[in-house]
Amino acid sequence: MHVPDGFINAPVSAAAGVVAAGAVAVSLRGARRELDERTAPLAGLVAAFIFAVQMLNFPVAAGTSGHLLGGALAAILVGPYTGVLCVTVVLLMQGILFADGGLTALGVNVLDMGITTTVVAYALFRGLLGVLPKTRRSVTAASFVAALVSVPAAAGVFTLIYWIGGTTDIPIGKVFTAMVGVHVLIGIGEAVITALTVGAVIAVRPDLVHGARGLGSSLKLRIDGELVDAPAPATSPAAPVAARSHRRIWAAGLVTALVLAGFVSYYASSNPDGLEKVAADQGIDRKTEEHAAKDSPLADYGVKDVSDARISGGLAGVIGVAATVVVGSGVFYVVRRRRTPDAPADTTHDTESV
Repeated sequence: MHVPDGFINAPVSAAAGVVAAGAVAVSLRGARRELDERTAPLAGLVAAFIFAVQMLNFPVAAGTSGHLLGGALAAILVGPYTGVLCVTVVLLMQGILFADGGLTALGVNVLDMGITTTVVAYALFRGLLGVLPKTRRSVTAASFVAALVSVPAAAGVFTLIYWIGGTTDIPIGKVFTAMVGVHVLIGIGEAVITALTVGAVIAVRPDLVHGARGLGSSLKLRIDGELVDAPAPATSPAAPVAARSHRRIWAAGLVTALVLAGFVSYYASSNPDGLEKVAADQGIDRKTEEHAAKDSPLADYGVKDVSDARISGGLAGVIGVAATVVVGSGVFYVVRRRRTPDAPADTTHDTESV
């Protein structure tokens, strides 16, 4: 789904950039309310994990592959505003360091892959949780459906943008049918990855999953025949244990991302992804332009002058994960530090009923 330079004309690319910049500005403000001492470190890791998993193209049809978009996963784990920022950081790293996704098309990509997937997925996720039983399984099931729908939704938005500003004259009906059709299949892979990841985190630390907060009822005490909220304890003896668990999850997540990007990515499908396949079949790519960062030492996810493909790709993946976690963590640390009195943290507590 990474749109290269030349697919969309300059005026529409610029307009998409303005819309994307506005959405990112709103997300920076909204993320102040979502990020706290638990989720701020996790957000940088989520961005790095999305970067790593996006390197793992999986086959979806004859000659076509797909990869994670990540908007649904990010929104459910760390919140919709922070989720937009996570995907935006990933797209910046990919475009600048790896020449993946055009620089003039950055606004289009943020609007499509970051904003559309996050907003559609989180809105559907919250809607499903409103009617499903308040359980951990419901969170996982809602994650699956939300992620599944978010991918063809992004394909539909790309088609709309192409209809407005595409650089080739192609019947839009054919583009829509081809894009949505293949991305429904890709959405199944997105849904599986998202549900497995959300389910794994919920199993060990449900309090770290933004989308799972507030599902349970707080502890009640009966006083004079009336139920009232129990006061929070002055100190929590479990806090040190929770802190250690938090660090273990962060370390495990980082190691997993490094292994996926540095080793497993070598075995990813080499077939073109959904957009590349549709572009080639429909002629959308006739006016594709060379990437401004094509001479980057990490272009095309390989390290320049390293001849062994396995080592070159693995090193590029490790560098990408490291760069993404550093940049992402830095961004979220600054956002967290800039919290204002009118932007309190989400202090909703979880209970064992989640």
